[in-house]
Amino acid sequence: MAEISASSSFSSLQLTTSFPPPLTSETRCDNDLLRYLLRLSHEISLFDVPCPILGRHFSSISRKSKLLAILFDELLQQDAYTAAVELPRSASLCFREILVVLQRFKALLTDCSSRSRMRLILYSDTLANDFHMLALDLSTLLSILPLSDLRLSDDVRDLVDLLRSQCCRSRSTVDPDVSNLRREILAIIHEIECEIVPERSRLAAILHNLGLDDTQSCRREVECLEREIGERVSEKWKAAMISLVGVVQYAKCVLYGASTPRSDSSAGKLFFASYDSAGGSQNGGTPPDFRCPISLDLMRDPVVVASGQTFDRESITRWIRSGHATCPSTGQALRHTNLIPNRALKNLISRWCREQNVPFALSAAGEPAVSGGIENKAALEAARMTAAFLVQKLSTSTSTETANRIVHELRQLAKTQSENRAFIAEAGAVPLLLPFLCSNDSTLQLNAVTTLLNLSIFEPNKRRIMRADGSIDAVIHVMSNGEAWQAKENAATLLLSLSSMHSYRRRIGENHSAVAELVKLVSNGPASTKNDAMAAILSLAGDRKIVPLLVEKGVLEAALDAFAIEEAAEAAAAVIACMAKRGGAVVVEKLEREGAVAKLVGVLRRGTDSARDNAAAALVVLCRQSSGRVVAEVARMPGIEKVIRELMGCGTERGRRKAATLGRICRRWVAGGGGEDLNGDHGDGIMTGGGGGL
Repeated sequence: MAEISASSSFSSLQLTTSFPPPLTSETRCDNDLLRYLLRLSHEISLFDVPCPILGRHFSSISRKSKLLAILFDELLQQDAYTAAVELPRSASLCFREILVVLQRFKALLTDCSSRSRMRLILYSDTLANDFHMLALDLSTLLSILPLSDLRLSDDVRDLVDLLRSQCCRSRSTVDPDVSNLRREILAIIHEIECEIVPERSRLAAILHNLGLDDTQSCRREVECLEREIGERVSEKWKAAMISLVGVVQYAKCVLYGASTPRSDSSAGKLFFASYDSAGGSQNGGTPPDFRCPISLDLMRDPVVVASGQTFDRESITRWIRSGHATCPSTGQALRHTNLIPNRALKNLISRWCREQNVPFALSAAGEPAVSGGIENKAALEAARMTAAFLVQKLSTSTSTETANRIVHELRQLAKTQSENRAFIAEAGAVPLLLPFLCSNDSTLQLNAVTTLLNLSIFEPNKRRIMRADGSIDAVIHVMSNGEAWQAKENAATLLLSLSSMHSYRRRIGENHSAVAELVKLVSNGPASTKNDAMAAILSLAGDRKIVPLLVEKGVLEAALDAFAIEEAAEAAAAVIACMAKRGGAVVVEKLEREGAVAKLVGVLRRGTDSARDNAAAALVVLCRQSSGRVVAEVARMPGIEKVIRELMGCGTERGRRKAATLGRICRRWVAGGGGEDLNGDHGDGIMTGGGGGL
């Protein structure tokens, strides 16, 4: 038996197809082998061509498979009545090698069918060589197949000779049409890099040759390209593939219009860790807890700030350097700016990246090792052109349906990359989006407010939104008259995002209608809505001058009522702590009358880790502000010492620190009859067994 060539570059396509188990020597007859060969040849002949321009390879393999099927079928038909075919040993061994070659053909076709069409064109040299090497392998096997030992008709023998000669004539050259298409694609990329808008007819010709004839096929192509960029692609074509993501998105919008909005029924958020959750996590999309609350991108170096919240190091560092002294998520003042690595979360993210084949390692420049999207000039210019095109179309849209599709496309574009958010706003999208916040169409309203929310992540866009006429009134309208709870949630989160800039916090906080609507959301909304509204209130409460208005509008009562919902207790406790700290005696007395201490202790007993941290912090603030009244109430709570000890022993770092401080305050009150200075000890000592019982 001659040795078959194994020099094919077939492995370069990173196949994932599982081969059927090989036939073993225990096979009782050659029937099974021939039947499997016949079935496999039929399967190969039925493969669909992934794109028209690659039809030559697929049709060639299909023809070869059909000829082989005739051979296998005749051998099976010879002994149809005996149910047993006995082949000469040399022929049997040869057919087993042909089986391996056909399996490799099928795997190659399967891989091509799952790849992006742009990648197939870029890798056309490798692809042509793979098909060529397999054809040569098949030719070698047909040459040594002992036809004289097989009972075959003359017609079948002629077909086998024809097939062998066809395989011998195989060449590894690339089809001229494919080469021309690749040159045209690379020329388009170069023009976009030079800020030249490509001609519509050229884009149409490229997409037509690739079989990308509608928005759905373009969307699948983009998703496929994005997935493949995360794989170990050749450095030669990596930049081109990154560029092509933007090119296909731009061509889709220009040629076929904006995509049809998808359903938002499965949306969900964690504070504003994922503003735009609808249509997000699919096909292995990034879990919300792995996204940075500031950039919404995957965290590759998660760190914890003084408030206990986690952010990506680069984003939170940029936030602090820009002059902010508060937590972006909770609005709490940061006691210090130390950044503690969150190694546990980093390990989880790293493992998820390995499982999902997503790049995790950072390059020396701090960017994902295989991304390159931010540095890719063609990708940036394509995104700029896409944004400008969509905004121009939005300015001339005359129907709600058309506007909704365009706004949805802008929403998707604004979900990632600060550059995209900048391009959209620079093109003039903000004043065009604001009127849609008052739309009677619930989907359009949701898409518009979510797009503004995504845009507001980019700092300069906050100024653009706040300076637009009627922006705050439009957001308030969504909170009061929104057709969907998610729209109301995103409107509240938009206020949170805008109020992160100190200059705008007071302007929003002094708006009575804005505060009143936020309180209504806390009082009447579901848990997720309560959380978003309380996060916005927490940010506003960072300004002492706004606290009296918050108290007047009923924030304290609404937050205390929210303790009854477990999912909202964490945010409610944070609001109570912040209000008590900045509101002084008036707030503390009101909280005492409303029974805040008992509710906070209840959260301390049964809440989540974060809720217990905030409850302990709120109790510490109340104790220090109350001249002993709250301390006495806390100290009299049944089992409070056990609760404090448990939090000190197994709570988070912040929780242990607050629990230790609360324990010291209570112990001093017991030991000193309630006359001690409650503000004197800010340390992190622990409550010892020698201290008096509570």
